[in-house]
Amino acid sequence: MLVDVTRTIEFATSLRYRRGDLSEAENRELFGVHANRHGHNYRLDVTLRGETDPVTGMVINLTDLKAILEEVVMSRFDHKDLNDDTDLFEKRPPTPENVALVIWELLEEAVPNGLLARVRLHAGADTTVEVAAGA
Repeated sequence: MLVDVTRTIEFATSLRYRRGDLSEAENRELFGVHANRHGHNYRLDVTLRGETDPVTGMVINLTDLKAILEEVVMSRFDHKDLNDDTDLFEKRPPTPENVALVIWELLEEAVPNGLLARVRLHAGADTTVEVAAGA
């Protein structure tokens, strides 16, 4: 029987929507007010899916999952400027969709045994983006 385990973290960033291959004027035309530097508080739900270990009764040790999220997400995103403090968004603007996709890509490499099932990013009270395995 497969079991889903979800861990939730929160982080804050600053960012601006921009593409490096466009001028400032073109970015403002394309992204409007989002081309200006602004901030977001995010809530991230990371779901792993797998069978429980017969010895531990766990899909993953939650201490290990917490360490992965600290290293992979919090250290790169929390209180960072996504444009200036990381190279993750040089070729794509840090829209909620792209932030969720980048987090998926980073976690997919870090989470053991293909357990990553879903990344759900809440960008404020009214916007949620989800990336799921097999989608």
